[in-house]
Amino acid sequence: MDILQHDDFEGILIDKLTNLAEQCNLLKNTALFDKYQVKRGLRDADGRGVLVGLTEVGEVHSYIVDEGDIIPVPGMLMYRGISITDLVDGFLKDDRYGFEETCYLLLFGALPNKEELADFQQLLGNYRKLPEHFVRDMILNVPSNNIMNKLARSVLGLYTFDDRADDTSIKNVLKQCVMLIASFPTMAVYGYQAFNKYYADQSLFIHSPRADYGTAENILHMLRPDSTFTKLEARLLDLALVLHAEHGGGNNSTFVTRVVTSSGTDTYSAMAAALGSLKGPRHGGANIKVIQMLEDMKQNLKSWKDDEEIENYLEKILNKEAFDRSGLIYGMGHAVYTISDPRSVIFKDHIARLAIEKGLQDEYEFYSKVETLAPKVISKVHKRDKGVSANVDFYSGFVYRMLDIPPEMYTPLFAISRISGWSAHRIEEIVNAGKIIRPAYKCVAKRRPYTFMDER
Repeated sequence: MDILQHDDFEGILIDKLTNLAEQCNLLKNTALFDKYQVKRGLRDADGRGVLVGLTEVGEVHSYIVDEGDIIPVPGMLMYRGISITDLVDGFLKDDRYGFEETCYLLLFGALPNKEELADFQQLLGNYRKLPEHFVRDMILNVPSNNIMNKLARSVLGLYTFDDRADDTSIKNVLKQCVMLIASFPTMAVYGYQAFNKYYADQSLFIHSPRADYGTAENILHMLRPDSTFTKLEARLLDLALVLHAEHGGGNNSTFVTRVVTSSGTDTYSAMAAALGSLKGPRHGGANIKVIQMLEDMKQNLKSWKDDEEIENYLEKILNKEAFDRSGLIYGMGHAVYTISDPRSVIFKDHIARLAIEKGLQDEYEFYSKVETLAPKVISKVHKRDKGVSANVDFYSGFVYRMLDIPPEMYTPLFAISRISGWSAHRIEEIVNAGKIIRPAYKCVAKRRPYTFMDER
């Protein structure tokens, strides 16, 4: 059989199996979900998440319940009981970077003093460099066109270099988590540099991480050919990392971390699974869609300042007549927040200065207009009163673009940040020594007898 015949046969077989699978899919009948009271997406009918666990790591607060009624309130996000707004105000007031302090808080449950923070920063600095030959053998020799897949493979590769990889004692898992927090930026940036060389045919730049730099500084140092960056650029990237570090136990990738951890598996496997979750466009890739949508709008609008024209185009997007025909205004709305996403509020308050530095004031004002007008258009088109606000993805992609960070690195940056939250939840799951997480699925297939081959 030649190649063409093989491909034809494979295509016919796949089509046949696909049609068979679709015919057997009884779950398209949504009435079955109602009949058996299935919580689709682990969410109640009113949109609230099904309570499946307790945590002290992070809290997402967006409503109060008054006599059974759900009343939306401005969104709040707490890390270990501390408001994200207060945390950000604290380190910015002291003119400090905040991501390392945030990692310490999430891992150990308390804010570090000066000596503790210095010791922790030094520990991270010691762990930033990858094992000998790892960069050549695991990253450069096996490049990938997707940095998230490359990052997951690199994480699993580190298992081989750990003599106590399967030791799930708290002390050892904590050491592994700190090492991964420190090395994620190096693995992600080197994965991008390999992609840039072998897929984009660009020059290869491999800068060693600097122990005296923090996480945000090292990312810019390793990513840029000349390793230069301004203090404001590093400040904004550091802020982005802080805002993405943790978001409660119910977000998809953190829940995956806890589910996989509950099986008793090793740290590297748990984190690779979380990366697989975050890669999904419904979770970690939304900020790229925001950038693409706004670029499409700029190409099709005669004026970025005409409210009526902007509203009309947003209506076309919602009516599946423009952009990607999905009917979604990306960056608007959130599974939990309705009135406001505190991360977006903080971002917007700080990115104006960078927009001025980059000469992008007009674009910043355009984003602000879309943020203001989109909720009104969504309410009009969908005829609903439920509040809609900009989420963190609405501005994060704009920040990364102003920092000249390539789109291939947007979701990996999310992972570089969220590994701190995943680590805290993994440790908490181990400390609690809970049962393996195993929800129920009801089989609704009809029972039938086996048919012998000559009777089929």
